[in-house]
Amino acid sequence: MPCLSSSYSLLLQNSRLRTLLLSPSLHRFFSHRTNLLSSSTTSTHVPSLSWPFSTIFPRPFHSLKVLGMAGRPSTPASSHSHKYSNRLAAEHSPYLLQHAHNPVDWYPWGEEAFAEARKRDVPIFLSIGYSTCHWCHVMEVESFEDEGVAKLLNDWFVSIKVDREERPDVDKVYMTYVQALYGSGGWPLSVFLSPDLKPLMGGTYFPPDDKFGRPGFKTILRKVKDAWDSKRDVLVKSGAFAIEQLSEALSASASPSKLPDGLPQNALRLCAEQLSGNYDSKYGGFGSAPKFPRPVETQLMLYWSKKVEDTGKLHEADEALKKVFFSLQCMAKGGIHDHIGGGFHRYSVDECWHVPHFEKMLYDQGQLANVYLDAFSITKDVFYSCVSRDIFDYLRRDMIGQEGEIFSAEDADSAESEGATRKKEGAFYVWTNKEVEDILGEHATLFKNHYYIKPMGNCDLSRMSDPHHEFKGKNVLIERHNPAEMASKLGMPVEKYLDILGECRQKLFEVRLSRPRPHLDDKVIVSWNGLAISSFARASKILKGENEGTKFEFPVVGYDPQEYMEVAEKAASFIRRQLYNEQTRRLQHSFRNGPSKAPAFLDDYAFLISGLLDIFEFGGGIKWLRWATELQDTQDGLFLDREGGGYFNTAGEDPSVLLRVKEDHDGAEPSGNSVSAINLVRLASLVAGSKSDRYRQNAEHLLAVFETRLKDMAMAVPLMCCAADMVTVPSRKEVVLVGHKPSVEFENMLVAAHASYDPNKTVIHIDPSNKEEMDFWEGNNSNIAVMAKNNFVADKVVAIVCQNFTCKAPVADPESLKVLLSLKSTSA
Repeated sequence: MPCLSSSYSLLLQNSRLRTLLLSPSLHRFFSHRTNLLSSSTTSTHVPSLSWPFSTIFPRPFHSLKVLGMAGRPSTPASSHSHKYSNRLAAEHSPYLLQHAHNPVDWYPWGEEAFAEARKRDVPIFLSIGYSTCHWCHVMEVESFEDEGVAKLLNDWFVSIKVDREERPDVDKVYMTYVQALYGSGGWPLSVFLSPDLKPLMGGTYFPPDDKFGRPGFKTILRKVKDAWDSKRDVLVKSGAFAIEQLSEALSASASPSKLPDGLPQNALRLCAEQLSGNYDSKYGGFGSAPKFPRPVETQLMLYWSKKVEDTGKLHEADEALKKVFFSLQCMAKGGIHDHIGGGFHRYSVDECWHVPHFEKMLYDQGQLANVYLDAFSITKDVFYSCVSRDIFDYLRRDMIGQEGEIFSAEDADSAESEGATRKKEGAFYVWTNKEVEDILGEHATLFKNHYYIKPMGNCDLSRMSDPHHEFKGKNVLIERHNPAEMASKLGMPVEKYLDILGECRQKLFEVRLSRPRPHLDDKVIVSWNGLAISSFARASKILKGENEGTKFEFPVVGYDPQEYMEVAEKAASFIRRQLYNEQTRRLQHSFRNGPSKAPAFLDDYAFLISGLLDIFEFGGGIKWLRWATELQDTQDGLFLDREGGGYFNTAGEDPSVLLRVKEDHDGAEPSGNSVSAINLVRLASLVAGSKSDRYRQNAEHLLAVFETRLKDMAMAVPLMCCAADMVTVPSRKEVVLVGHKPSVEFENMLVAAHASYDPNKTVIHIDPSNKEEMDFWEGNNSNIAVMAKNNFVADKVVAIVCQNFTCKAPVADPESLKVLLSLKSTSA
């Protein structure tokens, strides 16, 4: 099956698309297209195609997976001469470079390809994927490296290859089209276009030949060619009609400038109830297999718990927290978590978080680190802080470049040994029983019992884990026992037991270093860096709540949390230096061997602004807050629908991108609109006057655009539900710290300010002796400047806590500040 689209399971629940799908006009469009394909004739007998004709199967479809697990050649492309080269060889994207020596005459997305299609008067075959996508590799090996398939593509089509991570705007158009037709999607995305880029038909992964009663890729190519030759006008009109309908459905606007009273609270409650209804009490998580982490669900449940706790509903709050904490524990103990090297894989194919799809994505790491930090803030349990550190230390070791830039992803596939000609999924991460015994010696039995390692392999916890025995004899580490109980059975202190596990993990890690590594996609994406920047910045203060003397076991290093702020600032500095134009104040989307051609999109601005706000609130300089406000002004200029409300995903400046969408779905990544709404609420609480009013009004209007979504399908937009509630909070809690910086005293007060979980809190810090800081506040919020002058004491750091236009008496020690912040919120 294809690499799943993060929003595939929820897209049909989108009320606008559902309305489109049920429209009589689109039903006529579907049935007409079916007739076009089934009435076409070919020179060989093949099954007639129904529409849509994609090879998408319910997860998992292992018959095809067996076919694909042979993988792709492991020899680097640069290690030998090539029989073929195409235009992709001049690109920077790792995904495009992987296809640079296919016999297919690939073009990158651009006018050269479009002009060639117009000149030859042939359709375009558009293939979209990304470098760490397993099924993209499979389709390359099976079809794009096949000279016979390449001849069909080269003779009958202009073939374009797109990296969805470089061009999410292009991917969004055609993924939306495919999803709208049959409610699911994934990568590789395979779409046929007219020379003017209107979609004609599409799907995802196609095997090369007919099988399982479904058409193969070669059959598809012949059918499309015949339909183009005989029914072109109808095909083109249908494609134009589909884009017109989708454009109308996905560019909602709102004439009311705010949501109706009570709707935000109802949406928040509805989302919490819907997630609770999907809760897996046996294995944790909010859904069934395949299980995606989806951190926005955890964020919603934590926010909801805090909300109901503040209204005195302690039992309801506790029940929500129990669901979250159990889910986070199951994920951290499961095979989706890399116990040896740290970090999390993309998703689990089974219900027990055991056997994962092994790729590692930066957007998962940043978001998961943040929710584990939140869990630590609430519980003070170092289990959660250690998981967040595990993620951070993995990123620092394997995913950060020399200038502080944070890379995108690691592949699921790798060679089983040096010189192996094919790659296999998970080869880098799985272990045989004998390997573990040989490496660990006297401690092997303890380790094997703890991580459920078995001689015949351990992928047997679910019928979905490995039904076709692809991992026969292999073990994916999973913790199924409590360390204290296991230590007790062995008659040893739990501390010694944990030490032994840590030593064993380090030994396995060192051996694993000698294995061929999965491919690293070293592309730097602004939006994903923004998510990671946020978590690193927050960790710098939250992790200082760990008890002094806390012991860390491998792969956790145990860095001083302040080093994580340095990581955040270095990543932000790289983006400003390499991907930001100081004159135009505009960002570029990504970097690899130079900035990408694509401009930044809504998510890039929104996620980076969020990260910059976290850098500032958790102790970074005023320059980061100033840059955040500048970027918000640019975002408003490029993407804001000033009349209809909300933000489009693109600036609308590229005529080759046919849809301009207002995205709302909070999936594997949060939507740009959800994050923007929260950014606007936060910015409105930092500045004053007309600027603050404008931020709040834009947030309210944005949320009004998605009123129907919030009311009817809250579970699809959990972060937006939080944002909608935040807007209704009469006055956010505001903590203002005044004193000399940097100093130990100031650092301790910042730690106290962030010691408790409260998503409706703003932290401002100001040094009245710093001219740059005073100038900013005098120009943007004179109340803060006055407060700083009136409360400045040369040898103290003073904290003032304000809410509802009332400030408590200043306090000058961390414990007193913690007490003030622990008082019941009046914002609920």
